[in-house]
Amino acid sequence: MTVTTLGQLRRAALRLPEVGEGTHHGMIAFAVRGRGFLAVTDDRVVQVQLPDDLVDRTLQTHPTAEPLLRMGARVGVAVPLAGLGGQELNQLVRASWEHVAPKRLVAATRAAEASTEHGLPAGIGRPATRALLAAGITTLDEVAQRTDAELLALHGVGPRAVRVLRETIAGEG
Repeated sequence: MTVTTLGQLRRAALRLPEVGEGTHHGMIAFAVRGRGFLAVTDDRVVQVQLPDDLVDRTLQTHPTAEPLLRMGARVGVAVPLAGLGGQELNQLVRASWEHVAPKRLVAATRAAEASTEHGLPAGIGRPATRALLAAGITTLDEVAQRTDAELLALHGVGPRAVRVLRETIAGEG
């Protein structure tokens, strides 16, 4: 297994809708709409909030994992970053985000991911597609009404996605 890096964790968290990065008690932390779901200690231990069933499963599958307690109650797990593979990290980050994010945002994100009935080009990538669909932008006409700055402000939409969108719009006249 290759060592998972803080950069990979950061990308996994920030590609999810409405996630911001900050600090919490001196740790690198990620939140969705102001609600924290993930933090990393100075010694690179990932703390994720999870529902009880996923806490149990994670504790069983990761021998280095420990329960994360708040006021005596289990609220998630703490796992050394070095003990996680890339896919495992992505799954934990996503599960934690889904556990903490508003249910409507989770439902909209899942629907956007499942939908293939939109007018957005596949070349922009899945994170950009999710971000646009979550923002209610489902067609190239709606993209054309937005400035590049507005599009880039959406988590998951980067310069490459904006370039592909603009080229597609120009190509279709």
